[in-house]
Amino acid sequence: MSNKRALVLGAGGNFGGAAAAALAAAGWQVARYARGTDMAAAAKGAALIVNGLNPPNYHAWARLIPEITTSVLAAAAASGAAVLVPGNVYVFGTQPGPWGTTTPHRPVARKGVIRAEMEARYRAATESGQKVVILRAGDFVAARNAGTILNMVMLKGIAKGRVTALGAPDAPHAWADLGDLGRAVAALADQMPALPACNDIGFAGLTFSPADLAAEVGRQLRRQVKIGQFPWWALRLAAPFWELGRELGEMRYLYDTPHAIDGTDFARLVPGFVAKSLPQVVAEHLAARGLRGAGTF
Repeated sequence: MSNKRALVLGAGGNFGGAAAAALAAAGWQVARYARGTDMAAAAKGAALIVNGLNPPNYHAWARLIPEITTSVLAAAAASGAAVLVPGNVYVFGTQPGPWGTTTPHRPVARKGVIRAEMEARYRAATESGQKVVILRAGDFVAARNAGTILNMVMLKGIAKGRVTALGAPDAPHAWADLGDLGRAVAALADQMPALPACNDIGFAGLTFSPADLAAEVGRQLRRQVKIGQFPWWALRLAAPFWELGRELGEMRYLYDTPHAIDGTDFARLVPGFVAKSLPQVVAEHLAARGLRGAGTF
């Protein structure tokens, strides 16, 4: 495509940062939006707006996400830019997976309702000619990012041979390496002119359970790894005084709900895309913690 100018919102965050880096590597001219400035003015001349804005720690989602959505759609309408926004799995509730484009939205948590309403607004905008891509992925994975659920909880005790499960140890869970997800954004951005107005695209990423994780860690460290359970009771005690604790508790069901993301549409659009494997992800996390693994994938 001739116009390869992109405005990335939230480029200092997880998704936005990964998208900005990958777009720049793919030859895009990337502008990083400064919070509090005129978004429509910042989007002028851009072919693509990547919305990586996400209130930290789930703060005030019910108010802030609709406000962000309004601003993004207004900037897109004024500039003529397409919009790419990350989707998550909150909208699906506890339905059997894999979850894909045709899976109905049946959220069971407040944050799922907020996200479903947000996605509905983006879809509605496509009826007036706005082009939107919802790129749906699981929980983020990044070895050197201390804020991921893997680093904060599941691998926190790995030096002592312990993986912590937040739910059923054998329940498969959807994950997405941030580097892979950034490359997915860049790959879809290059195809934007040929895409229809409304796109709901699943990024399969990785699917693994706490038991799978423990087995792979044990294989690479050549030692037995035990699986412990996260103390949700402690989170409940702290919830009245800790906003993030309250919000995380609402999403507990996801760790007991076996699920995966259907990546059929993405594979069709980007054939040959290779995402990181669980052995690669584990090796990177062990290295980041100064632990020497087997080093074989």
